[in-house]
Amino acid sequence: MAYIGKQPLVGNFVKLDTITTSATTTFNLTNGGVAYYPQSANNCLVSLNGILQAPTDSYTISGSTIIFSSALTTSDVIDFIIVLGDVLNIGTPSDGTVSFAKVTSNLITGATAETSIAGGDSVLIYDDSASALRKMTRTNFVAGVGGANTPAFSATGSTQSISNGTNTKIQFNSEIFDTDSCYDPTTNFRFTPTTAGKYLLLLNVRCRRTTDFNDLNISIRKNGVSVDRFQNNSSFHNESRILLTVLSANGSSDYFEAFIEQNSGETDTMDIFEFSGFKLIGV
Repeated sequence: MAYIGKQPLVGNFVKLDTITTSATTTFNLTNGGVAYYPQSANNCLVSLNGILQAPTDSYTISGSTIIFSSALTTSDVIDFIIVLGDVLNIGTPSDGTVSFAKVTSNLITGATAETSIAGGDSVLIYDDSASALRKMTRTNFVAGVGGANTPAFSATGSTQSISNGTNTKIQFNSEIFDTDSCYDPTTNFRFTPTTAGKYLLLLNVRCRRTTDFNDLNISIRKNGVSVDRFQNNSSFHNESRILLTVLSANGSSDYFEAFIEQNSGETDTMDIFEFSGFKLIGV
């Protein structure tokens, strides 16, 4: 049969700490040694010397104290004080009892959106292995997901004279960017990445002369050895070459350089366009 009348509210029932009586009317209320603040005398059960006391008549509540209408003595015994729950407060739900159906659909929608997040701020993730929500700082989250395409660099230059029949290192002497200071634009003109992995490298140059070329070849060398090249016979006097390749580096001693060779019978001028590279993620 259904409950007749108003259904009782579910409260957070608390038995307060034992009180040692003395010749006074006012005593502190604590729960686990911490001050406790009942909302009123009417939601407290107080037993004194084995007799339940009438709220507001025999005692009142003020903040975290109980005030009896008459002074007690050291021989009196406060058997217990039970708080029947805060008014209109269902208390703290038990673990694992709140389902998605009990959470409003707009719990997040409409909240102030964040436009930035600090490294120490936390984000929520779901741990499949533990079947539980966990929090993680942005710094740790970014470190564990994906990664940065660095070291990365891009260098360019203006012009350079290229002797006939000689493999010549291209002097890309002006940096556009160099994230980890891994490219040397002044002495060796080489890229020495400090993180192990695979790197995408791009070489783009143009050679020009007054008559047609016989051959114009470009290459990328790893540790002084050619590992990829663009070799082609030429029949024009202005020739561009682009070489795109993926190469591995050990992150310590491996380095990459760009070379060019032309066979025209004379010294020619090369327009230096671009030598660049960056670390690939996930390979």
